[in-house]
Order: sequence, then structure tokens, then C-alpha cells
Amino acid sequence: MSVRRNKRHLGILAHSPEGAALCFLAYCQEGHRRTGRNDHPDVTLDHIAFGRSMPAWESGDHAAVRATLAVSVDRLARAGAAFFACPDNTAHLALEHPGPDLALPGLHIAEVVAARAARDGHRRVGVLGTRYLMEGPVYPRALAAHGIAAETPAAGDQETVNRIIFEELVNGVLTDAARREYARVIERLAARGCDAVALACTEIPLLVTPETSPLPTLDSTRLLARAAYEVAAGERPLPAWRGGVTDWTASETRSRTGSATG
Repeated sequence: MSVRRNKRHLGILAHSPEGAALCFLAYCQEGHRRTGRNDHPDVTLDHIAFGRSMPAWESGDHAAVRATLAVSVDRLARAGAAFFACPDNTAHLALEHPGPDLALPGLHIAEVVAARAARDGHRRVGVLGTRYLMEGPVYPRALAAHGIAAETPAAGDQETVNRIIFEELVNGVLTDAARREYARVIERLAARGCDAVALACTEIPLLVTPETSPLPTLDSTRLLARAAYEVAAGERPLPAWRGGVTDWTASETRSRTGSATG
């Protein structure tokens, strides 16, 4: 059965500003790329400064972070959004925390990335992100649903990746020294058998590009923006996820995301 091509209002649930801004820009650019004009389905972005959630992140209080994110989802729903996309991988640790259904259904960024990894035939994917994300279950679970192994850097390299994210990338600081550090970390993942690297912090694609990475990259920010555009344009169904750890299987994920990441 064909998918109806309605225009749906996208809500961007921002948590860290640089990644959210990149996702917003990539979404708008996707409309121009596909239509040849400056047009795209409506989009609203809501952002509660992530610094307000940092004490909860540091104490491991995911319920408190989820409650803050839920406020943004509520506001997006009131603004007329039909679904949301959250361009912050770490935030999905909190979004997966048990709690009431969110006011809107949303795309799950790790599911989008895992579907692309499967489509490209990857079998072992290195995961770069914040310390919270690299230590957490979000990507191992999403990748495993597609039969893909997840690898994270060694402890010292995790500290380097995390430090650069919080001291530089989230503040829009991009340096050649940081780029070299990330390339070194990715080279070590390649030596451990990884055949791709997930840029699982939405700021990392600002620093690491396909041209500078020793491994093929899975750009979580742009993949999410592209998937969101396809949902908004009516080229694929609305997502069903409203927070929590769902029983999404690889087959459902492929049907929802597999065609969105070309």
C-alpha cells in the first residue's frame, strides 16, 4: 500500500545547540536538494538550555532529564508538530527512561543510524559520543537489533572524545588538534576490526568529515534530518515511539528508516 504524501510539521527537540542547529540546517537543505527550491515542510525547534540538565546528567538522574525534555515535546505539540526528532544522541538515554508517553511520537536517532549501517553492510561499528552515551546501552541495543556489533574506544580515548565534546564542540570550537585526536581514536577502532564509525554526538560531524575519517562515517545528525524530512514529506509513516525502551525489531526499523538514508 502506498504511503500518503501529506506534509507533516516537524518538531526538533533540541538539547545541545550546535547539533540541533546543524540538524535544522540539514533538514531545510534537504528540502532544497529534493525540490530545487527553498521549500520544506514546516519545522519548529524548542530548546531548554542543556546546562540546566547537567547536574542531573552528572548524578545519573535520567528521569529528571526526561521530564525536562518532555516539556519541550509538549510545547512542540502545542505548536502544531506532528512528530519530533531529537538531534542529541545522549538525550536518548533519558528519553528511553521509563515514564509517561511523550506528547508526540518521535524518530529514534540510534534506530536511524543502525538502519543505515545495516543497509551499507557494516558488521562492527565504532561509537563516538559523550561519556554517558559510550557507556550506555542505546547504540549496542539498536545495532544488535540489526546483527551489528558495537565497539567503543578504550577508556583513555573515551575521555579524550568526551572532553573535546564538552569543552569545544558544544561551544562551536573546532580545532585541527581535536580533529587529529579524533582521527587517532578512529584509527584505533579500525585496528580492532570496526568497518565504520558512528558519529553519535550530533556535534562531531562539524569536526569529523568523510574526507578526514579513517573509517566510513555514519553521520547521526544528517541521517536524522533526512529521515525527518521523509516523514514530514509523507514519504514514510509517522513513527510510533513515544519514549521508553521499545520492542522495535530490525524488521520494523527497516520499514520505517531503511529508505530514508540514501
